[in-house]
Amino acid sequence: MSDLDPFSHVNNGAQCNMFDCGRSGYFEAVFNKKIDWAEMNFVLVHTEFDFKAPILFYDEVVCESSVYELGNKSVKMIQRLIDAKSGAVKTECRSVLACIDRKSNKAVPMSDAHRRMFIEFEGAALCAGN
Repeated sequence: MSDLDPFSHVNNGAQCNMFDCGRSGYFEAVFNKKIDWAEMNFVLVHTEFDFKAPILFYDEVVCESSVYELGNKSVKMIQRLIDAKSGAVKTECRSVLACIDRKSNKAVPMSDAHRRMFIEFEGAALCAGN
């Protein structure tokens, strides 16, 4: 099975897919609509991972996602794959998504509407950011 490494751990690529699904679900919750990434004006520009404990084939994990900082042209996210039974964090991902203009393929400032939606969704903790 390609989703497992030689130690029968869920491999890094499969975990990246889990974070992608979690990111999509997060944006759908924030914007209250189905996301079409071909039209979305946010693009993933950076990711980093901390693999804290192995995920095994039969482990049930959930992906927790939130935006913790808003920049002028970007959002910073933190996501965690958490064991559904024990609550242990298995993997943590930090990422940056940039706002882009799809026609010019250049970074642009985030719209005020999107900024408000993130702040309303995340609450007061995000308001203290940029």
